[in-house]
Amino acid sequence: MPITLSTREDINLDTVFRVAWKKETVKISEKALQRIAECRASFLKLIESDPPPVIYGVTTAMGELASRKLELDERDRHARIKAFAAATSFGDPLPDRVVRAIVLARLTNFIEGNAATTPRIALAVAAMLDDGPMPTVPASGQGGAGEILALYPLFAELSARFDLEVKERGSLINGSPCAAALVADAALAARRRIRMAHKVFALSIEAFRAPLEHYDAALDTLWGDDHEAAALQGLREFLVGAGDGRRNYQAPVSYRIVPRVLGQAHRALSSAERAATVSLAAISDNPVFIPPDDAYPLGRCISTGGYHNAMATPALDDLAAIWADICLLCDRHASKLLNGKVSLLPDLLMTGRHWADSDGHGSVGYVPMAITGYLEQAKLAAQRTFIPGTESAGAGQDDVATTAFFAWTKEATAGRCVDAAMAMLAMMASQALHVTERAPPPALQPFVDDIRAIVPPVGDDRVLGPELANLADWFTGRAFDA
Repeated sequence: MPITLSTREDINLDTVFRVAWKKETVKISEKALQRIAECRASFLKLIESDPPPVIYGVTTAMGELASRKLELDERDRHARIKAFAAATSFGDPLPDRVVRAIVLARLTNFIEGNAATTPRIALAVAAMLDDGPMPTVPASGQGGAGEILALYPLFAELSARFDLEVKERGSLINGSPCAAALVADAALAARRRIRMAHKVFALSIEAFRAPLEHYDAALDTLWGDDHEAAALQGLREFLVGAGDGRRNYQAPVSYRIVPRVLGQAHRALSSAERAATVSLAAISDNPVFIPPDDAYPLGRCISTGGYHNAMATPALDDLAAIWADICLLCDRHASKLLNGKVSLLPDLLMTGRHWADSDGHGSVGYVPMAITGYLEQAKLAAQRTFIPGTESAGAGQDDVATTAFFAWTKEATAGRCVDAAMAMLAMMASQALHVTERAPPPALQPFVDDIRAIVPPVGDDRVLGPELANLADWFTGRAFDA
């Protein structure tokens, strides 16, 4: 059954999950369609007033010609110009789910009449979320001041199918629905990655026999932070029924700070969810139509910088940064598990050209090296994104580029790295339990079963790379599981 959209608050993270990830469809309510039609009628009366208001792309030309007023007979002709010049970006396409999220977010400007378009255009955009294939939208080459380089290819077919009227072309390709969709997509995946991190580190804690006092419920209030409390609770959830025989002295720093680091993951997630929630419901069109009120009986249309989303990029950067930190913890935990003097497990360290362990677990010793590689890749991807300047093609108005595409690409890269790092640590923790013939806590048993179905416990030495690649893909699949 289609999701009914009546107000822009109907477009939120839950809607993105259902429409973009689960591929449900949408319909615009009759009340919303009536409001769109009424705003369109008011807008047409507004631009026909004497003297005509100065409205970018409607009563004036676009871009660096914004100062040129259009005569009445020029407006319709100007509205039908196809923005073919915008179809210049290419490269790796955005995932289908992200493209669907952008289309959904595009409806925010329409649903309450702020785009000042006809209902037919809003309905056509909504219809793109039916069962047909989505247009290809490149993730690379997005150096424009706004999102036109992504939005024109997305709505090119729709633009060609209709004889667009005044304001309609700009309302398809202006604004920041891409940034809203990108941060929403990352937030949805981050929820699942953090849940997986709780499992992985709880498994490592159990394999290492770290003292459970490091994760005591008393810390929930002693530390005084809701996000760190959530991390502590998440770890304890999977450590219920943990084994005995634990060391009676504190574990290394990398084990004791797990709830602090995961607390920052919860904090970064909260910021991303807020940025997504605000951005998805925000009117970002330029120019934007403000419906009639007592002071402006025909409404008004103003130019804004709404197409530059300044909150999405820092939220994405913070997620990328925490993925790099979690990779670091995975690297340290894996190294500690291998060092028998520290872990009190059978020593798997390589000594010279031989393995100290005599039970045939040699190939496990190389796994931390691979984790280190993913850690460094994540750290490179987690560099802060700064606003780039641009004066491309002499476009005097477009002197600052948008940033969300760069930040999302880096966050996605760091996310894949943390999936790989967590997969390898989980495999090593599973191996440690296998070698010592211990069962995991009951809440982790299904997780360990899944790990061992992909990477069986290592007996005889073997090549682990292909199996670990499959496990890393499994982790990523769980992050994007609809």
